[in-house]
Amino acid sequence: MSVIQIKRAYEKAETKDGYRILVDRLWPRGLTKERAAIDLWFKEIAPSPGLRKWFGHTPDRFLEFRTRYVEELAQNPAVANVPSLLAKHEIVTLVYAAKSVEINHAVILKEFMESI
Repeated sequence: MSVIQIKRAYEKAETKDGYRILVDRLWPRGLTKERAAIDLWFKEIAPSPGLRKWFGHTPDRFLEFRTRYVEELAQNPAVANVPSLLAKHEIVTLVYAAKSVEINHAVILKEFMESI
């Protein structure tokens, strides 16, 4: 089983990150591809544009956002790729651009991936 961790895109990439997957639908502002050191841009697994805009990183909406995002993931055909990704890599780091380390979709996605 893979170790899944999360990290902001603006933090320095390190070898201990293992396989780095950008899980945002949009590329992080001001970040070069070299600095990001992304192995896979898995934008299909990110929240839908409508859900992302509705949430707007508003803390009061996070619990409802979690519920809606998990519902999206349950219907998302891209989730079928997750088991093989995890099987191929000992360490997987989900990379995201949000400012908050606690209130972002990568936290939810990590929990979801660990439950597969």
